[in-house]
Amino acid sequence: MSFELSGLWPPVSTAFHADGALDAARTVAHSKRLLADGAHGLAILGTTSEANSLTLDERRRVIDAHVEAGIEGRQLLPGTGACAIDDAVALTRRAGEVGASGVLLLPPFYYKKVSDEGIFRFVAQLIERVGAKMPKLMLYHIPPIAVVGWSVPLVQRLREAFPEVIMGIKDSSGDFDVTKNFIEGLPGLSIFPGAEVNFLRLLKLGAAGCISATANVNAAAIRKLFDTWQKPEAEALQEQLREVRKAVEKHTMMPALKVILAERYRHADWKVIRAPLMQIPDAAQKELLAEPAIGKLLEPVAA
Repeated sequence: MSFELSGLWPPVSTAFHADGALDAARTVAHSKRLLADGAHGLAILGTTSEANSLTLDERRRVIDAHVEAGIEGRQLLPGTGACAIDDAVALTRRAGEVGASGVLLLPPFYYKKVSDEGIFRFVAQLIERVGAKMPKLMLYHIPPIAVVGWSVPLVQRLREAFPEVIMGIKDSSGDFDVTKNFIEGLPGLSIFPGAEVNFLRLLKLGAAGCISATANVNAAAIRKLFDTWQKPEAEALQEQLREVRKAVEKHTMMPALKVILAERYRHADWKVIRAPLMQIPDAAQKELLAEPAIGKLLEPVAA
C-alpha cells in the first residue's frame, strides 16, 4: 500500500544550554545524526521534544533552525498543536511556508470531555485560517497525556470534509488494539504507532511507519526493521527493539533518553530538561547506562 507519509520519523529531543535556554544548534546536530542513522524524516516539536514547555517563538525558532541548517522542509513533521487556535495557526502556517511534509496536530487538550463537534470545528477553523499554506495534517492521538483524543468517526468526518489535508494518525495510546482499529477503520491513511514494541505486528497489519521516542537513541535498528520486516530475521530485530524500549521505560522516558544522549554525545548539557519534568536520580542514571541493551548504543558520536 502506498502512503502519503511512511517510514521512521523520530520525535526529536530538544537540546538546552546549562541555564535552560534553547540550544537550537545542538538540536539540529542531533536531527542530522538521526537522518544519518536512517530516519526518513524528523517529527520535531512533539512530546519527546518538550514542545509544550517551549514558547511559541522557541517552537518557531526550532523549525527555522532546521531549514537554515540545510535540512529540507519535506523532511520535517513539526508538532503545531496548541490550546489557543491562534498559536496553532501561526505554527502550522510557518510549517507550510518552509514546505514541511505535514504537521503533527494535537487536539486542543486543556478542556476535557469536549465533543467531537468541538474538535472538528477547531480543525476546520485552523485549516481555513492557515489558507493556501496549509500543510497536510497528521493527527496526534496521545490520550495518556492529553486525555482528549481522536475517535475513528471524527477522523472519518475530517477526512471527508478535508480529503486533501488529512493524511494520517500518530497513535501514542500505548494500546495495540487502538492502533489496530485505526488501521482497519481508516484505510488509506498513514497510521504510525508511537512506540516500536509491536512494530512488526503493526507493519503486517498495514502501519505506515513509526514515530517513537526511543528512535532518538536507536534509529538505525528501527529503520532496519522497517526495511526488512518481511524477512526471516525480523522477529529477532523486533525483540532487540523491545529490549531497548523496556530498559528506557523503567524510568521517565524523556529525561532517561537525555541521559543516554549525554553519554553518546559526551555533552552533559543534554541532561538539561525543563520543569516540571525532572532528571532521573544519579543512581537511576547509572542503572540505565548499565543496561546491556543500552550499552550497545553508547558508542560515542559527534554532535
